[in-house]
Amino acid sequence: MNRLNLILDHIKKDKEGIYGILIVVLILLYGIIGSILIMKLNLYDSLYYTIITIATVGYGDIIPITPLQKIFSVTLALSGVGILAYIVTFIISSVTQNLHDIRSGRIMERKLAEMENHYILCGFGRVGIAVYEELMKRNQKVIIIEKNEKKLEDIEENENVILLNANATEDKTIKKLNIDKSLGVIVTTGSDVDNLFIVLTTRELYNDAWIVSRASKKESIKRLKHAGANKVISPEASGGTDIYFASVQPNLIHLTEKHGVDFIGKELEILRKYNCHLENIEYHFHGIRTPVSRTIGVLDESEEDAFIEKINSNKNVRESLETIYGTVNEVHSHWVSGPDQFFLNMAIKELENEGIVLGVNLSFDEINEFTKQFKE
Repeated sequence: MNRLNLILDHIKKDKEGIYGILIVVLILLYGIIGSILIMKLNLYDSLYYTIITIATVGYGDIIPITPLQKIFSVTLALSGVGILAYIVTFIISSVTQNLHDIRSGRIMERKLAEMENHYILCGFGRVGIAVYEELMKRNQKVIIIEKNEKKLEDIEENENVILLNANATEDKTIKKLNIDKSLGVIVTTGSDVDNLFIVLTTRELYNDAWIVSRASKKESIKRLKHAGANKVISPEASGGTDIYFASVQPNLIHLTEKHGVDFIGKELEILRKYNCHLENIEYHFHGIRTPVSRTIGVLDESEEDAFIEKINSNKNVRESLETIYGTVNEVHSHWVSGPDQFFLNMAIKELENEGIVLGVNLSFDEINEFTKQFKE
């Protein structure tokens, strides 16, 4: 787009530009009509005299004689000076704004290109906010795409959070997001049609992307899966937390362990070191397919320390935990989430070195063999 087009585009968006054009037209009409009536010129000479007076050129071939003609010429010349000043200011403002937009666009493109191991959240409504909160609890990096700029006003952008006011259904938007280096694409707009377009576009451009989509209507679930979504979640039946867990599934492992109450603090310390989290705990009873499960969620360091302190200082709490651990012969499992596979693997390796890991992503039969073995 050349400079003239940029100025015209700015005029369309700026009321001041429209008002400026109207003022210029009015001054031209004032000069032409005044030249005809006051200077006694014909139409062509009136146009000529108006332009050279406004431009403050003044060739001297047409000279005002009467006081009225002189007053008219002075007012026309002063109007011209004002117009020229306005035009110069307007052009400088337009070009400066354009350079700012270009610079902002380049900065955004660079920030997007530098993002790695991040999640892409398309849509920032009620469900999108719930997913965003889960991501933030776990210190994940995220790019948020939302076409309604007002919805992003209360979110603070930082090195882990990029806000992109754009339409995620467009190819050009999807191509900016560094999806090939992302951990997953989370689609949570309120429109199943938009979600379908985003899933289709993403899958066409990035065949290996992990895509989780919201479905507002039950009949949309099949269509979204067919379009390429790895997981489809209905918030009517589940919430933002479930969408988050579906999104992090490639970086979520099922870890089966055997250890007593005394090792809980050490385990939390190891996971904390690699920014991993125990999402829940499952107690396995021999022969029973469904374990007893308790959700842990995300605990910050102070909450973890307070929990360990409670175990060590409160006799009743410690005895209760020891009873549960003893009942299942200390065999239990966790869903563990992490920033990415590298950090998850580092955490698992350190836990394996401690000798407590029985296996990763074991089947029921494999876990049942362990419970049987320790039961005997």
